[in-house]
Amino acid sequence: MTEILGSLDDLAARVPDGALLALPPEYSFVPMALIRALIRRGAKDLHILTVPIGGMAADMLIGAGCVKRVECAAVTLGEVGLAPRFSAAVEQGRVEVIDSTCPAVHTALQATEKGVPFMPLGGLIGSDIVKQRNDWKVVDDPLGRGNGKIVLIPAIQPDVAVIHSPLADRDGNVWIGRRRELATIAHAARTLLVTVERVQNESLLASEATAAGALPGLYVSALAEAPMGAKPLGLVEHYEPDHDELACYGREARSEQGFRAYLERTVFAGTRAAAE
Repeated sequence: MTEILGSLDDLAARVPDGALLALPPEYSFVPMALIRALIRRGAKDLHILTVPIGGMAADMLIGAGCVKRVECAAVTLGEVGLAPRFSAAVEQGRVEVIDSTCPAVHTALQATEKGVPFMPLGGLIGSDIVKQRNDWKVVDDPLGRGNGKIVLIPAIQPDVAVIHSPLADRDGNVWIGRRRELATIAHAARTLLVTVERVQNESLLASEATAAGALPGLYVSALAEAPMGAKPLGLVEHYEPDHDELACYGREARSEQGFRAYLERTVFAGTRAAAE
């Protein structure tokens, strides 16, 4: 049974320190409100897996000192520019980076989804990244059909994955629509934590119109309501990204002082005021 929790803090408490945490890409359903709750909680030693590219969520967690290791194809703020806290942490040796590629990340999760220890992937032979990954194995065509070499990618099973969705129902079914990478993440992770814009009483599985885009609740460990929970990122067909806020973050996070000021204003201000 999916637990429907009363607060983001309760949901954030389900992410243990040191967990392998899978984050969706910024063009998908990113739980920014939950990311801020993790920072307020003081999460530490996280191993982040970006699926496959990280953005503001990963950059904020890294800048806040929550992350020990990140496996990614890239971490970037897109049109805003480089991910400044990620860049600074790498340059200063404060985080370990495991280089990957978009197909390799998806392949590793698909291996876990299918219950196998690895999956083959073409297209990597001859690239420098293969030389840096001792855990990837280059083998001859195992079927002996003369197809040359292929790379075997070990399965990855995240301890926890987090997403934000427009809608869930009381049974824990969650709407993901066309964002099928979220299904792969959910199938592979031991625990899936979800924030949603709202929870409805009617089952998403009761109608053909919604069932096809719903992730069954058996994959969802716990969820909590968080209206506007993807902001300042967008949520497709619900609200647009706040481009001014994203640009503001890009500017302020270039320095440690500016980043701390940004956290104080957007992550801690409300909770400290309430405590007073």
